[in-house]
Amino acid sequence: MVPGESVSPCGKYLAAGNNYGEVAIFSLSAALSSEAKEESKKPVVSFTAHDGPVYAMVSTERQLLSSGNGELKAWNWSDIVKKGCKEAWSRRPPYRSSLEVPEINSLQLNPKDNSILLAGGDCAVHAMDLESGTFTHEFRGHSDYVHCLALRDQSQECLSGSEDGTVRMWDLRTGAQVQRIEVHKYEECSRPQHGKWIRCLATDCDWMVCGGGPALTLWHLRSVTPTTVFPLPHCQQHVMFYQDLILSAGHSPAINHLQISGEVRAQIPCTPRSVHSLCVNERSPEHKVLTAAGSSHKVDVFTNFSYRAFSLCFA
Repeated sequence: MVPGESVSPCGKYLAAGNNYGEVAIFSLSAALSSEAKEESKKPVVSFTAHDGPVYAMVSTERQLLSSGNGELKAWNWSDIVKKGCKEAWSRRPPYRSSLEVPEINSLQLNPKDNSILLAGGDCAVHAMDLESGTFTHEFRGHSDYVHCLALRDQSQECLSGSEDGTVRMWDLRTGAQVQRIEVHKYEECSRPQHGKWIRCLATDCDWMVCGGGPALTLWHLRSVTPTTVFPLPHCQQHVMFYQDLILSAGHSPAINHLQISGEVRAQIPCTPRSVHSLCVNERSPEHKVLTAAGSSHKVDVFTNFSYRAFSLCFA
């Protein structure tokens, strides 16, 4: 299983983490080359990052960050591309008990203040300053596991989705909760047979899309109104706004191309039976691809987003 993936700052490499704690680095430039061989689709380097699973990954301009059970670690990309895998640093959020080792399964970079937000099994969202390595804020209010995070681009606000069935909005400057949406209590979104958990969310200015147990739904945040419910029977685990579309995937071997109006424009077959992560490489125009990872040792690569071109192989 591959729960997390992240593109390097140069856009030429893809990092993927699996449930054994291993991180594999793939060369997108080699795999996309006209002379690519089967070897080109295997890792150029791999290393053990965590004792347990790698849950999430992000990249800054200099470093690859990965999260595991109770810890956030970093590696310098300049070392990784030279096949050096020495850990740059490791941090542990200020948990309430020294015995607590909750998984950190969501990471969100905030470039505006060079910080990172992390959340998971301790029901809280933590903010860490990347320059100093100090934890600056703790956002508490959820009563259960936090699954996903998103930033509102135009404001200093963060959204979090949880097993408790709520999406909460936080003021990143004060730490205050500014909004709480109980998604499952809206009849058009509710699917009691699947539960109330919120597994994925994404934002675009005043709009939010979220799903999990409840149906994948587009919301207008200012009026707190669900405007479009997407006709997808399966629980969705990852969602993103992309150009004029919404891309989503979850408990089925397909990537959904959705229109804001609610129409399902396309469902593209993929290898994993369950998709945990979607990633678009915007960092290098010549290596621009969509990748999909999940319940398989293979990471699918889509060059024009409408069909699977090939798969990168972890093993």
